[in-house]
Amino acid sequence: MHSNPILQTGSSLEQATGAMVMVHGRGADAESILSLSQAFERPDWAYLAPQADNHTWYPQRFIEPVARNQPALDFALAAVGQAIAHAEAHYIPRHKIVVLGFSQGACLALEWVARNGQGIAGVVALSGGLIGEGTHLPSYSSDLTGTTAFLGCSDRDFHIAAERVRESASVFEQAGATVDLRLYPNMGHTVNDNEIDAIQALLNKLG
Repeated sequence: MHSNPILQTGSSLEQATGAMVMVHGRGADAESILSLSQAFERPDWAYLAPQADNHTWYPQRFIEPVARNQPALDFALAAVGQAIAHAEAHYIPRHKIVVLGFSQGACLALEWVARNGQGIAGVVALSGGLIGEGTHLPSYSSDLTGTTAFLGCSDRDFHIAAERVRESASVFEQAGATVDLRLYPNMGHTVNDNEIDAIQALLNKLG
């Protein structure tokens, strides 16, 4: 099976308090998303980032029907799963694993956790929403009780409609997750200090 390289920074998995799987955006790479981990000021965590082929996880916009992004989407979801399995193989339990993504990576992080995330400590979506046409959104069945879902985005992001972020937050609420939704007025397609603070608070809560 195709395997994406996984880059790592922070603590070794053997010594880590917990593990964060970080999923980069379209046109970016694993190194760029890993650099964000320095802002969290938690060197005791391990940070793992899979690398997408050609810097893109799937070809079309995330609001296209799921089939239009196949088979790339399934490979991309598998890459996230491989990174989580790698942490679990080093005895990091799911309740100490957080999945974070930015932009296309945020969409992928949300999608993976909505499908497979039972027992995962948290998902952090920075400028992203669930993948697929709107009519597909009620179809998830994971029990996410105990999972924290943080969704932060501009209220007028050029790539991500605020309504899709709200709809995605609602899916996670219905699945039992504790949802923290923050839409920021007139923010660009970026990460802000308030989001960093929220991530730090989540990591501190997890130990």
